[in-house]
Amino acid sequence: MIIKQLAQLTLFFLTLVAFSQEFSISGTVHDVNGAPISFSNVILLTETDAAFVAGTTTNTDGSFVVGPVEKGSYLLKITFIGYEDYTKTLAVEAQTNLNQITLIETAESLDEVSITYKKPTVKKEPDRIVFNIENSALTQGNIMQVMKSTPGVLVIGGKISVKHTEPTIFINGRKVHLSSDELSQLLESSDANNIKSIEVITNPSAKYDATSGAVIDIIMSKNLVTGYRGNIFTNYTQGVFPRYNVGTGHFFKSDKINFYTNYSYSQDKINRNNEEETSYFNGTAIDEVWKSRLNRNTWSKTHNLNFNFDFLADDKNTLSLSATTMWLPDFEYKIANRTNIYNNSNSLQYYFLSHSFSNDTKQNLGFDFDYEHKFNTKGEALLFNAHFTTYDMEMDQRVTSRYFTNTNAFTNTTSFVTDNNQETKIYSSKLDYKLPVGETFTFETGLKYSNVNTNSNITHFDMVGGTPVLNPNNTNAFDYNEDVFAGYANLSKDWSKWSLVAGLRAEQTNIEGLSVTTNQTANQEYLKWFPNASISFNPSENISIYTNYKKSIIRPNYRDLNPFRFYLNDNTSVTGNPNLKPVVVDHGEFGIALSGTYFIEAYYKKMDDNIYEIPIQDNTNNTLSWVPTNFDETIEYGFDFVASTYLTNRWYIYAVTSFYNVQDSNTFQNENIVQDQWSNYSVLQNNITLLKDNSLNIDLALHYSSKNLQGFRTIDGMVISTLAISKSLWNKKAIFSVIVEDLFNDQDYDYYVRYSNQANKSYADFDNRYIKLGFRYKFGNTLLQTNNRSKNLKERERLKTKS
Repeated sequence: MIIKQLAQLTLFFLTLVAFSQEFSISGTVHDVNGAPISFSNVILLTETDAAFVAGTTTNTDGSFVVGPVEKGSYLLKITFIGYEDYTKTLAVEAQTNLNQITLIETAESLDEVSITYKKPTVKKEPDRIVFNIENSALTQGNIMQVMKSTPGVLVIGGKISVKHTEPTIFINGRKVHLSSDELSQLLESSDANNIKSIEVITNPSAKYDATSGAVIDIIMSKNLVTGYRGNIFTNYTQGVFPRYNVGTGHFFKSDKINFYTNYSYSQDKINRNNEEETSYFNGTAIDEVWKSRLNRNTWSKTHNLNFNFDFLADDKNTLSLSATTMWLPDFEYKIANRTNIYNNSNSLQYYFLSHSFSNDTKQNLGFDFDYEHKFNTKGEALLFNAHFTTYDMEMDQRVTSRYFTNTNAFTNTTSFVTDNNQETKIYSSKLDYKLPVGETFTFETGLKYSNVNTNSNITHFDMVGGTPVLNPNNTNAFDYNEDVFAGYANLSKDWSKWSLVAGLRAEQTNIEGLSVTTNQTANQEYLKWFPNASISFNPSENISIYTNYKKSIIRPNYRDLNPFRFYLNDNTSVTGNPNLKPVVVDHGEFGIALSGTYFIEAYYKKMDDNIYEIPIQDNTNNTLSWVPTNFDETIEYGFDFVASTYLTNRWYIYAVTSFYNVQDSNTFQNENIVQDQWSNYSVLQNNITLLKDNSLNIDLALHYSSKNLQGFRTIDGMVISTLAISKSLWNKKAIFSVIVEDLFNDQDYDYYVRYSNQANKSYADFDNRYIKLGFRYKFGNTLLQTNNRSKNLKERERLKTKS
């Protein structure tokens, strides 16, 4: 029935188009000697406000056809480097042939033409921050470097966050469906010189998935030049151990075809040290204290291959095929651990030495098909997307522990091996329709369906006398199936001083989970509604008052739902929770913007069933398990003060300080526990451009986080610092970069837990203090913009593994 109605709707719109009259504009472009000028840009703009209508490039003989366009007055603009711009006002009432157009060569020779860099600017809109960097020095690096300089975005160890949440990443309005680690590699290997702006959307509209609590959209600038463009790049990082990255990207554009492909290879070895202490209780008194020192090294080799292929059938219809693939043939990690056990008098009773070795392989392959139909030049369009992901992971683990008395006498050895496999398939399709009405009103609606099916199994063997013996208590298989049906409607309206964005999204979720060995089921069915609204009022040119509200959902990732147990040693494990419920978030804010430079915001966020992975002690068996757990409620509220300005023509700063309170509440062992903490988060970002040709760029970012609360864990304060220097050479074709991370060696993770009969603490020394050297060389037609827009799917993000 839905398909029939959709077909009727599509036929209706196509009929309307058939009755409308549209025309084309043609001509040829030559120089003063009559020679044709190939690949010059031909752009048609509205006469009233110079808005983009249509565009093309001239063929090898200098000819062009632009359109179709409706009757009206337009501004035709033709540009080519080394020539003066040609502009002409046209009143189009029929097919228009301009015959020969002559471009006049500029007085300067081509070698003397230089690029003038603009200053990056920040614009605060009701539901987003728009960071404009087109033609600024920031575009001379890679996209990850730009992301680190973007206001409101925090990047730590390759992980991106916006206001304490992981955002959904888009490129030109299309999702980037990768895990956080894979996304980091993609952004590191992607050129930034065609970025127009970064939009940090803190209140996404209803057209986005309900799981999109925050969105970052990377907007690429329009460039109509045809031809070929490529680049090669490499990075060397020296932390505790060296890391390597090398890759290449290629883009080809013609009148009908856009093709982009990017390949990169990474080889890493990363170190991590932990000091942990757990106090086990006998009633209310401490019985034993376990103190551990842990060293973990990971080795990985990763291949990433991505491509986008666009076929422009005509000015109204575009077909696209894209793929994002990752193959990890070798991921190994070794954990060496010494744990000392003390009695309540702090006397050593015994200790054990554990060694854990794991070898993993993983592949993550995602494919998308897109179709876009534009009904007219005013923005009315129908878009269809179909997506498929296949994800396979195999992990083999071996753990051996040797026990000793307090006098170093050997007592016994324990050993076990596990074989863990996971296979996930993701299917989704969606249909979106956009209808602009006049200049100030837009209506959007759409439907989406997604299915996730994952099958996992783990086999556990205890080693007895060198012989593996099946342990049925720790052997299991888990099947998970999820269907989500979604629909939305969204509208936006602008008045002289007011603007409104409002929408409603509905999602029906059906989940079936089965633990095969235990025959335990975890089924859920729920329908949830997700409204959103953004309202702004501009009483004067320099003042803007705005307020936002959004309801969203956070679904648990598939590994957290998996009930399997992964052992770090005999008494410490990580396990999933098949009974996890999704998190429902209500988020509202109110703010004032002054002169586009200073912003004051107050916000309130309430999270029902918030998910934290917390350490849970078993004081009877003296074991510690990391378990993802639904809390009853988390409430966060605070005040943000933001400034964005230029101190000089070459020195731009972005500064923010936020004071906020987090309150976590949950019932633990029949006891209602509530903890809260006031905290401060402050940022000072500096961008400095030097030298006459603006070829030297310096970024210094300082992030301070005071003591804060995360799921009954109190996290000590830290300072996150990054210094990035880049220098372009050889007519901007080569870029050398140096990045220094953690300048003050204060970027590690220290926490403690104390409530009920739980008392443990940890200090983690991450391998995040490093120096990184980079080189990138661009060749071919460097004026080209790629069609790189690797996609994201929220269902794929939940594939992420524990680190």
